[in-house]
Amino acid sequence: MPLDIDRFLHDLDTLREIGRSNGTGVHRPTFSPQDMESRHWLVREMREVGLDASIDGIGNVFGRHKGTGPHVLSGSHLETQNHGGWLDGVLGVVSALALARAGLPVDVCAYCDEEGHWGDFLGSRSLIGELTDAEIDRAKNRHDGSPLRDALKKVGLDGKPRIQLEDGRYKGAFELHIEQGTQLENAGLRIGVITGIVGIRQWRIIVEGQQDHTGGTTMAERKDAGLTAVRILAAIDTEFPRVVGPRSVWTTGRIVLTPNSPQIIPGRAEISFSFRDLSPEIMAAMEACMHAVVHESNRRDRCQARLEVIGHAAPSPCDPDMQSALKDAAEALCPGGWQSMPSGAIHDSQVLSRKLPAAMLFVPSIRGISHHWDEDTKREDLALGLEVLAEGVRRFLAR
Repeated sequence: MPLDIDRFLHDLDTLREIGRSNGTGVHRPTFSPQDMESRHWLVREMREVGLDASIDGIGNVFGRHKGTGPHVLSGSHLETQNHGGWLDGVLGVVSALALARAGLPVDVCAYCDEEGHWGDFLGSRSLIGELTDAEIDRAKNRHDGSPLRDALKKVGLDGKPRIQLEDGRYKGAFELHIEQGTQLENAGLRIGVITGIVGIRQWRIIVEGQQDHTGGTTMAERKDAGLTAVRILAAIDTEFPRVVGPRSVWTTGRIVLTPNSPQIIPGRAEISFSFRDLSPEIMAAMEACMHAVVHESNRRDRCQARLEVIGHAAPSPCDPDMQSALKDAAEALCPGGWQSMPSGAIHDSQVLSRKLPAAMLFVPSIRGISHHWDEDTKREDLALGLEVLAEGVRRFLAR
């Protein structure tokens, strides 16, 4: 059957209204009433298409194709960042649904909590058998500290079985996504075939000082943890360019000073710091550089700093055969209007690639904006992305 582009765009518009925020964006955090409304909407749409659909015990919405294979898996996530954009994740879910409507042998999945409101990739990790019950017991909401188990009970999912991917069922997993950057738009291109998903290393930098009075403590006596934290970050920003690659990035996402009062010298600083690259060797060099900066700070400064690992994810190259099928499809439908490129953001496909071949396709983000209510993509680019995805899946299945 042909692709129904109008229905595809209509479905995107429908989901945009569930949790609409700030006029153009969406606020649909995981397990919120709006998020659960979107999950139940998806179950109904899956069943209308003829898929065997359900929501499992971690919140994954899974639609199983009833026909013969070979099968592919396709999808993304439904929840959003708080007051975020309308396409991040949803595009991959709705495009997978459109593939199923066109009669392709696709299992469609909305992987729960890619945005990390309750943990790291809970849904996709559960699918591949890497999420334990003990981890679910420990998990808490990153914003208010409420237990995940309580949330699962509230939305009626506690005690339900969790689906795991069936061994041997899938030839590969595809995901269509917005770029969340400016590479395609700046190059005047409309499609990106992803070569691999960058790795990320996340750290906590903790600086211990001495809490004291801002007026009575002389500069010679002070142990200002906040000032040391700023010096460390400035030194990292100076030294990293000596060891990084052209697409390396690093971020100070959070700084917490204790007691965080304007009249008190901070006695402690806690920094959330991360860096990303597609090359394990470059990330190793960045890590060594960061350690050297902290070591030198401890040699020179009154306040001592230490590093704690938050979490690491290894880079994930995309499957060569799947890339080839997507490249052929892109050239057929958009000759000269596409490029190969890495993904600088982390996606569920990275988790799935531990279990089965995976590949991704990007469409441009207007001005590169994402995780913000101004996130947007031209409708003709959304349609082209779906067409290239469908043609790539057809070509891959025929190989």
